[in-house]
Amino acid sequence: MNLISYDPSNGNIVGQVDITNIEQIPSMVEKAKTAQQEWGNLTVDKRIEYIGRAAKKLSAKTQELGELLSREMGKDIHRATGEVNGCGADAVYRAKEVQAAIQTQIFKAHNIETQMQYNPLGVCGIIAPWNYPMSMAHWMIIPALTAGNTVVLKPSEETPLIAQEYVNVFNEVLPKDVLQIVHGTEEQGKALVNSKVNFIGFTGSQEAGRNIMKNASGTLKRLMMELGGKDPLIVMQDANIDNAAWFAVANSFENTGQMCIATERVYVDTKIAAQFERKVVELAKNYQVGAWNDANANLGPIINDKQRAKILEQIEDAKLKGAKLLLGGENHPEHYILPTVLTNLSDDMLITQKETFGPVICIERYENVNDAVKAANNSDYGLGASVYGGKDAEIIANQLEAGMVGINKGISGVGDTPWVGAKQSGFGYHGSPDGHRQFTQVRVVSRKVSLFTM
Repeated sequence: MNLISYDPSNGNIVGQVDITNIEQIPSMVEKAKTAQQEWGNLTVDKRIEYIGRAAKKLSAKTQELGELLSREMGKDIHRATGEVNGCGADAVYRAKEVQAAIQTQIFKAHNIETQMQYNPLGVCGIIAPWNYPMSMAHWMIIPALTAGNTVVLKPSEETPLIAQEYVNVFNEVLPKDVLQIVHGTEEQGKALVNSKVNFIGFTGSQEAGRNIMKNASGTLKRLMMELGGKDPLIVMQDANIDNAAWFAVANSFENTGQMCIATERVYVDTKIAAQFERKVVELAKNYQVGAWNDANANLGPIINDKQRAKILEQIEDAKLKGAKLLLGGENHPEHYILPTVLTNLSDDMLITQKETFGPVICIERYENVNDAVKAANNSDYGLGASVYGGKDAEIIANQLEAGMVGINKGISGVGDTPWVGAKQSGFGYHGSPDGHRQFTQVRVVSRKVSLFTM
C-alpha cells in the first residue's frame, strides 16, 4: 500500500511512499540494534565526521528539498529553504555541543576515583510532526546519532516525502541501518512505540502523547515529549504598543499559526486596549493567503481539511458565545483560513481552551495585571509565554507557568539553552547539556587508587 502526500494548497498529489508493514518494524529495530554495536563503538569524533559529510550533502540540495517541503507542507519557499539550510548548517555545531555534554566526568576523593560516563542508550524511535517536518526530526536525530545510538524515524503521514529525502541524504554517508524510516499512520507509530526501541522522542499533540505514554509503560521506555502549547502574551499599560502589536501579529501568524509556540491568547490592559487592537488589525490586514510559490502571499494553506475544520469550529463557537470579530472570521477560501482577529472572549469558548494551530489572534482585556497572570496560567499547556511592558515586566514574567518566557521579545534564548515546556506541554527538552544527555545511559564506575604517587 502507498501513502500519498498532497499539496495542501490545492489537493494535488505531490508524491507517494510505501507504507511500512507493521510486521516489518520489529525486524527493523533488530537491525538497528545490530548496527548500533559498531556505530556506538566509534569515537564521537568519527560519528561527527559522518554527520558532517551528510550535512554538506543536505546543504547542497537546499533549493530542491526546500521546494519539496513547500509543496508538501504548504509553507512559502523562503521559510522552507531556510528550514533545510538550517539543518545542514547546524548539524556539526549541534553534534559538537552533544560531544561536550557527554564527555566522561571524573571525580576524586581520598583514594577513590569515580567516572560518570554517558553511554549510548541503544535504538531511539523518533516520531516527528508535520509543521516543521525536517527541523523537528533533526533536533532529535543529531543528538541521538552523536551519542552513539541508532535511529528509527516515523515522520508524520502528512509529510513523508521530505522526511524520506532527509533520510536518503544521510544514508548516502551513514553505515547501513544506522538511520531507518517507518512510513504510515497511527498504527505504525504505535508499533514503533511497542517495539524494542530504548527511547521514544515525540513532538505532537497531548492526546497522542498520552497514548504513547500508555503504550510505552509496559517496558518503561524512556520518553522525551513536546506536546504543544497555548502560549499567552501579556501587554502591560506601559508597553511599547507598536512593538507589542507587531509581535502579537507576527507570532500568531508565523507558519500560518501552525506552530506550537504561536501566540494564541493575548491579554491587554484596558487602558491601552483600543489602541492596541487598532494596531493589530492594521498589521493583520497586510497578510494574504496563497500557495508556497505566490510571491504576494504570507499565509499558506492549512495542512488538511480536518485541521481547517477544527479552526473554523473554534471561530464559530466563539462567535456564537459572544466574541466580536475585528477582522476575518468568515468567507474563507478553500484550503485556507483568512487572517482573523477576535475580541470579547470568555473562558467557556473552545478557542480559549484548545490549541488552535491557525492564523487567529484572540485578544482579551484586563483591569488588573494579576488577573491577566491568573488567566494566562489557567491552561494545561505551559510551553511558552511573553510579556511586553516596562519596569514590572520581569516581575510578571517570573509568575508565568511556562518553560520559556520572553520579555519584550519572543521566547527564544541564546547559547545552548533548552527548548522546554512546563505542565502538560511535555517533559524532557531539546538542546542544552542536560537535554543532550537524555540520549545516553549514565554509568558510574568507581575504583580505588593508590594514595601514593611515584
